[in-house]
Amino acid sequence: MVKKIFALLVCFIGLTIFFASTLHSQGSMKTITLPNGEAVLDLNGEWDVFAEWTGGTPNNSRSICKITQEGSSFVGVRMMGTLYSPKGSQMLRGELDKNGFKTLQSITLSGPIDAKGQISEDGNRIIIDVVSARKTKMTFTRKK
Repeated sequence: MVKKIFALLVCFIGLTIFFASTLHSQGSMKTITLPNGEAVLDLNGEWDVFAEWTGGTPNNSRSICKITQEGSSFVGVRMMGTLYSPKGSQMLRGELDKNGFKTLQSITLSGPIDAKGQISEDGNRIIIDVVSARKTKMTFTRKK
């Protein structure tokens, strides 16, 4: 009898841990439900940006980007200006689907450049690779 109670107790504790971890992982990623029922990541808010230029002369910079999202489409605007990119100018734009980025562009002085991006599992970090004359890697970290 004691063995059965112990086995049930172990099963109960295991199920509790499983469901608690499942609920926590689902709730940590902010999503938006589109009219078609598809859920996409909610990118709205301010993001710290660390940019690394590896093509040509290596250079790094930090910035802040405010992303505004309507449905699956989003636009990122610079919150800090530089000599070549004024405050308030577009930094990136794109569209999301359930798997991540459907389209993604980095906005430069010479115009938009197609980019590739990856979103972390928790949705709080984005890594964008821009392949152009100067290869750029930008890491976006959601501000809390």
